[in-house]
Amino acid sequence: MTAPLAQPATVLLSTHLDWLQPAQRRVAEAILADPEEAVQLSIGRLAELAGTSQATVVRLCRAIGLDGYPELRLLLAQEQVRRHHDGTRPRGDIEAGDDLSAVVAKIAAADAAAVQDTVADLPLERLAQVIDALAGASRIDVYGVGASGLVAADLMQKLLRIGRNAHAFTDAHNGLPSAALMRAGTAAVAISHTGTTRDTLGMFELAIERGAVGVAITNAPRSPIAQIAHHVLPTAARESSFRAGATASRLAQLAVVDCLFVGLAQCTFDASSAALQATAEAVRRH
Repeated sequence: MTAPLAQPATVLLSTHLDWLQPAQRRVAEAILADPEEAVQLSIGRLAELAGTSQATVVRLCRAIGLDGYPELRLLLAQEQVRRHHDGTRPRGDIEAGDDLSAVVAKIAAADAAAVQDTVADLPLERLAQVIDALAGASRIDVYGVGASGLVAADLMQKLLRIGRNAHAFTDAHNGLPSAALMRAGTAAVAISHTGTTRDTLGMFELAIERGAVGVAITNAPRSPIAQIAHHVLPTAARESSFRAGATASRLAQLAVVDCLFVGLAQCTFDASSAALQATAEAVRRH
């Protein structure tokens, strides 16, 4: 049994959603539609609701790394207890008939859960390895497109403030030439919620081919970007088609970026403190 997994069951299901077989995906979507109700369902009833078989439910569990349906129900129950206890009980997706107060409440719940779940599941040993890699890198390229590009720019400006040679690229026409000049001793950070963004993947892949250490910040541990990365720092945000590019995914990514930045600044404390003071003074004059 792997019940002690830190990642909540709903996040585990949603991060694997795009990689499941159609029948398995229907089961996952049935659970995600009402996790509290799903805890009460027998395997037979869940299969019936998803229009599939009990064997498919078992295959879904194994596809996301669990032993079977009893373990999935246990993880769902643990998640519901925790959310009721800490006040981050999920309020569901935004519906067309929701009033403004319901919309605000749902967004707040999703955003808070994204940050809390991401930090709870952040692998500290891997984070330390990434910090070491960035600390020793002569150059750091950060790649991201769309909403993830905003996070890439945030990481770049943080790194610049502590004296790191960092560049953010949100366009492949600029990023690919930079990636082509990467070499051993450099590092590339790819930021992508889905892990499938074509431009980000292209820049990241080329940088790794040239010898850069590749770090992926993604919500999809089985995605192409995660597969080619040397290190993966996972996020744990749930989105829907109605809220694609929502703040939850960006906040989850920013939480990882902040942990990465502070860890890096701390391991080079004296130099980073001096750089932060110098850059703050330069900005203060304006």
